[in-house]
Amino acid sequence: MNHQHIITATQHWLTSFIIAYEICPFARHVHEHDAIRYRVLDSADVADCLAELIAECQHLDTEPATETTLVIFSAICRDFDDFLDVTALAEQLMVDLGYEGIYQLASFHPDYCFGGAEPDDAANATNRSPYPMLHLIREASIELALQNYPNPEQIPERNIALCRELGLTRIQALLAQSSR
Repeated sequence: MNHQHIITATQHWLTSFIIAYEICPFARHVHEHDAIRYRVLDSADVADCLAELIAECQHLDTEPATETTLVIFSAICRDFDDFLDVTALAEQLMVDLGYEGIYQLASFHPDYCFGGAEPDDAANATNRSPYPMLHLIREASIELALQNYPNPEQIPERNIALCRELGLTRIQALLAQSSR
């Protein structure tokens, strides 16, 4: 699959689900201001992918106009458990390199399942995406956005309720449209 197809599918997921249903109430602003960087990684080597993730941190260090980066894995982490392992390595690497508190790492996967949840619980859809991906977010931007958002601690509960109301079938259809 070529990079443009993967990016287009990711953008469709972002606009038709994340923004349309306000899963992340801060995504609309960065999307409308073209401040999201999409980076597709083709390597099947974990070390290469981690090196590219850190390169994206360095990009954010030097490019203030880029608000956030979606690092999309096209050839690795198809299995959710493998993805969790890579995510844990990425989080530790960011701590080791001094990026803790500068960038937050959020994770998304087609088969995302919260610990203790059933795989068919629609609540898992809050972190489901067309491809495995890690999202680098500027901590300072999050703090600023939260200052102007009422009751941000209620976002996860609202999203869970919304996803359960929408139902897994409808959400899976939205994700399937993104993957075409």
